Amino acid sequence: MDIFEIRYALEHIKILVDTREQDTLRARKRLEAIELPYERKTLDFGDYSAKCELSDGRELDFSTLLAVERKMSLDEICGCFCYGRGRFRREFERAKEQNAKIYLLIENANWENAYNGKYRSKMNSAALTASILAWLSRYNCQIIFCKEETSGKLIRDILYREIKERLERGDFG
Repeated sequence: MDIFEIRYALEHIKILVDTREQDTLRARKRLEAIELPYERKTLDFGDYSAKCELSDGRELDFSTLLAVERKMSLDEICGCFCYGRGRFRREFERAKEQNAKIYLLIENANWENAYNGKYRSKMNSAALTASILAWLSRYNCQIIFCKEETSGKLIRDILYREIKERLERGDFG
């Protein structure tokens, strides 16, 4: 793929939003901040992925190769590691089976609050940080903390950069 084909593909990215991602005011603001066209699709893992159109009209769908899983707070991720752990683990296992890269984006959070137990959940802070770090080791996963207002831009930029790197390497399926 030459530089012109890559440029065309990058100019024709469409964000894929999992159909289970609820249509809320926060979600609409996030999608507006992404500033790219999007479509709803049932994803095997993650809340967001992307596809792009090639200059010959073909599409490259990256939803089996990369995704962003978004959580709105440390409290939500605590729930995923406690009572929702089985479902959460299966989602990441599906990504691992496909050798996919997954970003875990946690809004309104940081390591200091995680380590110091500054969240409402009763989950012990040592258990929370151990679970987060275990996810890094077990799955091809990156953890990113951000403010809520930054998540749309981060989702867009993560997916754009991943697609650009994959197109340049010829690693797209």
